Amino acid sequence: MKLLTLNVHAWQEENQMEKLEMLARDIASERYDVIALQEVMQSIDSSLVKDNIKKDNYALVLLELLKKLGVEDYDFVWDMAHYGYVTYEEGLAIISRHPITSHESFFVSDLQDMHNWKTRKIVKATISYEGQDIQFFSGHFGWWEDDIEPFKGQFDRLMQYIPEEGLSFIMGDLNNDANVCREGFDYVKEKGLYDTYELAAEKDDGLTIIGSIAGWDNNEAGRRIDYILSSKPVDVLQSSVRFNGKETPVVSDHAGVAVTVKI
Repeated sequence: MKLLTLNVHAWQEENQMEKLEMLARDIASERYDVIALQEVMQSIDSSLVKDNIKKDNYALVLLELLKKLGVEDYDFVWDMAHYGYVTYEEGLAIISRHPITSHESFFVSDLQDMHNWKTRKIVKATISYEGQDIQFFSGHFGWWEDDIEPFKGQFDRLMQYIPEEGLSFIMGDLNNDANVCREGFDYVKEKGLYDTYELAAEKDDGLTIIGSIAGWDNNEAGRRIDYILSSKPVDVLQSSVRFNGKETPVVSDHAGVAVTVKI
């Protein structure tokens, strides 16, 4: 099974459509089984297509580009977490080329004010993969020391939704650097979750942001803040950073993380 997580910084990138097309070509080539996306936006004033999805929803446009490439077996779920960048509804998505048997979203922040950008939600999807149901969660969390919505409380709420039975993957932007001790990354492992990067037989440096971006101002060092976590130990063949300008082009202010898991 091939998994990808990416904070796409939707509709905020220069040459946005070119970068979207690059992402679509990579998906068509790599054939990820499940993809978790964060900062997935659609315009407030855009026309409704179906359910809560509007015409310019980033994930919908991505799937339309995939269809133009002859790839038609992906589906997705999306929900809004809050309003972002004044004119957008910002949310999270899970894309799968296997059947999505159920899905839901839920708040993990105390805040539930959609006009406050620190309001946080999770999108969850149950996906049928080779005869077993696997739970996937796409999340974008607050910082460890945030004075309004700190990471710890949000992650505690997420843990209430992770079943003890079966296998779950938590994918996304944790906004916590793996190299900082006694903060978010250590807390995640204390909760009994496994970092697929640490489990991987083959891996690179894992760094997903380089330089200053929104939320990490004056950042110079590379940081590993985007993760694919599992609820149980799994056999991870490889973990690699995607879209960092090395083997694959930059498509966002974050790089992505891709893992290959033997299930």
